[in-house]
Amino acid sequence: MSRSPAGLAARWPADPVRTGEAEVALRVVGPRQVILLIDGMESSFHDLDDPAHLEFEYMQHIDALVGATRGDRTPIRALHLGGAGCSLATAWDALRPGSMQLAVEWDGELARLAREWFPLPRSPRLRIRNGDARAALDSFPQGRWDVIVRDVFVRAQVPAHLCDQGAARSALHALREDGIYAVNLADSPPLVEARAEARVLASVFEHVVMVVDPAIIRGRRYGNVVLGASRRPIDDVDLARRVRTLPLPARVVAGSALARFAGSSG
Repeated sequence: MSRSPAGLAARWPADPVRTGEAEVALRVVGPRQVILLIDGMESSFHDLDDPAHLEFEYMQHIDALVGATRGDRTPIRALHLGGAGCSLATAWDALRPGSMQLAVEWDGELARLAREWFPLPRSPRLRIRNGDARAALDSFPQGRWDVIVRDVFVRAQVPAHLCDQGAARSALHALREDGIYAVNLADSPPLVEARAEARVLASVFEHVVMVVDPAIIRGRRYGNVVLGASRRPIDDVDLARRVRTLPLPARVVAGSALARFAGSSG
């Protein structure tokens, strides 16, 4: 099979594919743009002409968080818990040359299809490991990663063993002293899950921030919430500047405002 972008686009399947774990499908949204769906949910976006293009708002928020803590274009060692189509890893490979990344994906057939369907960075720039995200997280030596991204869902829910205090402690252990842990979750009013996760992270990490669409935090709709946690202070002023420039500006919640949010039962 041709590995050129044009060749890949020509081979995108028209019908859904069963992996044994889920139904995956491609929605072509442009001549060379496609969205990966897992059990009907949008999971990854690829633009064959622009690998740095991040279409999904929550990925833009994670990218802004990493930019505020690690700077721009700096190579990173990044662990992605939840691989799917690896669009964030693909963007960082383009935006941060020299980065070394690992994606842990439970669905081995999905990982194989992602390699077949999309022009993903090759190993060692991006390795994909088949396995359980929590088991992988627990296995790494101290200080292995600059960035850990948790983006794991099973039927629209984050598995409980990935959002407890033990998972947060494992992330803290596996991060460098100045590393950042970015978690993605989806919640609806009154944001009970987001509040609980903020409390868990704050019990383990010294510094926690939240990036969210204002409509979500005001209780107007369901959507993604991104939390960032680190041993080191997170420049929430720089982060706020970054997210204000996005196509759909977001809100940064930090310090006492985040403590009040996390401490409320909604």
